[in-house]
Amino acid sequence: MATGLSAVRAAVVAAAERAGRDPAEITLVGVSKYATDEAMLRAYDEGLRDFGENRAEDLAVRVALLPGDVRWHFVGRLQGNKVRRVRPVTHLLHSLDRVELASYWMKGPGAPPPALVQVNLGREPQKGGVAPEGTLSLVAAAVALGIDVRGLMTVPPLAPDGEAARPYFRALRELRDRIATSHPGVRELSMGMTDDFAVAVAEGATVLRVGRAIFGPIRDGD
Repeated sequence: MATGLSAVRAAVVAAAERAGRDPAEITLVGVSKYATDEAMLRAYDEGLRDFGENRAEDLAVRVALLPGDVRWHFVGRLQGNKVRRVRPVTHLLHSLDRVELASYWMKGPGAPPPALVQVNLGREPQKGGVAPEGTLSLVAAAVALGIDVRGLMTVPPLAPDGEAARPYFRALRELRDRIATSHPGVRELSMGMTDDFAVAVAEGATVLRVGRAIFGPIRDGD
């Protein structure tokens, strides 16, 4: 497994080249849920500008830590009553999974930040995400409200082998392609974490959410 930002970047480039893709079309997001402040600052100094957070409470603290040119991605489950903490500082919401949350996301000054619809392809009750068959209707409802839906996101079931995630990544890409026929703005695929990002690149990921491989094995998070 690649470790450290430079090693992860090299692994992403290699995976893209094997798949005949341009590495420049892939955004690497450093998910800092379990990272120390020092590790985050080091990644920033090495050129990382896209960071992701899972919790609304932590996001406010992290935003104050890093310079203002960072693009913050919110990647965790989001309660409606915490939208007001997340919305003002978020570059991209990865976890839009219900119409109620879309309505909350519209509240506030100006246009809301763009979003990805999270799809629960593994149908795991402990995870957020809309069921695959409900994805198109959620995309349509969010767009009708005025949200710029840029694509889809998924978290596949936990498995010891990254290759086990391939069917889920492929299914997300195929679902994106079907939805894009009526919603051409739906282009992004946020999929792939520390243990499976190379597989995600091979299956068309445009956004990778990597934590442990960049920041180190801190506690039990990716």
